[in-house]
Amino acid sequence: MTLSSTGNSGPNALLIKLRRRIASEGPITLAQYMDACLCDPDHGYYTTRDPFGAGGDFTTAPEISQIFGELIGLWCVVVWRSMGKPEPLRLIELGPGRGTLMADALRAAKVAPEFLDAAHIYLVETSPVLREAQARNLEASGRKPHWHARAGDVPEGAAILIANEFLDALPVRQFVRREGAWFERCVELCEERGLAFCTAPDALETPDLLPRGLRAGAVDGDICEIRPGADELVETLAARAQNHALSALFIDYGHARSAPGETLQAVRAHDFADPLALPGYADLTAHVDFGRLGEVAGKNALEVHGPVSQAEFLGALGLKERCERLMETAQDKDREQIASGALRVADPAQMGSLFKVMALTSGGLTPPAFAGFPRSGARI
Repeated sequence: MTLSSTGNSGPNALLIKLRRRIASEGPITLAQYMDACLCDPDHGYYTTRDPFGAGGDFTTAPEISQIFGELIGLWCVVVWRSMGKPEPLRLIELGPGRGTLMADALRAAKVAPEFLDAAHIYLVETSPVLREAQARNLEASGRKPHWHARAGDVPEGAAILIANEFLDALPVRQFVRREGAWFERCVELCEERGLAFCTAPDALETPDLLPRGLRAGAVDGDICEIRPGADELVETLAARAQNHALSALFIDYGHARSAPGETLQAVRAHDFADPLALPGYADLTAHVDFGRLGEVAGKNALEVHGPVSQAEFLGALGLKERCERLMETAQDKDREQIASGALRVADPAQMGSLFKVMALTSGGLTPPAFAGFPRSGARI
């Protein structure tokens, strides 16, 4: 057979590696496939490239509008004050992309010098390529970040954590219901296409692995997704919150309530792609189950705020007012970009509705933009 190629650099090296692995070990789970595609040290999607922006495969909210990161920076200031102004503060970002969000947040936070004095910056990032981009983008802030591979590696202490479009890239396991039992979805060899989906030959022995909210009402043919990495992250944060003030902000696309359904997707060059066609050359993600995220947080004694839509969250923080203020001093050539960027991140027909926002905190903290919702909320 002819192996799928990258289009300009010959055979897909990761596809060859995966085929050898499957030939030796048998079919691999979807989670194992996603992990290899995104994080393989030599050929993984995130370890080998900067995928953001017009020249990449997708664009995130911080790259679309500076207001997004600015409002989150001011949100952090208010949260820190509600914590009692702890020093030092661990200001953590998971999956910081190019560092754009953090750079915008720190610039906005200059209105509170005491916050910047207390904040120590920690970026949880495994990609060498993106770490270099983050360092460049944060140079102007005058802050030297600390990098870690896992959230659990960040030193103990009071913390504010930001995770924008991080959870969606954590690998998911999928299970298909057939004749009343659940079978895990896997990836096998296929002579015609290189790789194909299949199901494990044996049924899941412990159906309780699937949350009740997913199993309830499911019928044969339904697919359920779970994301073990998200559960583990919440447990890590809960352990930190036992001894230190914590506020974690999660922004991602997904659904507010747990329900069966397949949401795996691949994106390449700003368009949808076949998840199996070019391993390592396309972004693989799945919708975030905010219902499950909140359930796990509650079981681990964290307080859950939201989810609210991204439009509601940004609106409560003063997106409209900030946009208008920028427009007053902007040059004519920049005004359209400011307005269109703000519209794109908040418009329910674009990112405003699909993207949700949830905060998980230690006891007694009520972060801005969540209190008293659906009222307009406090302005910063």
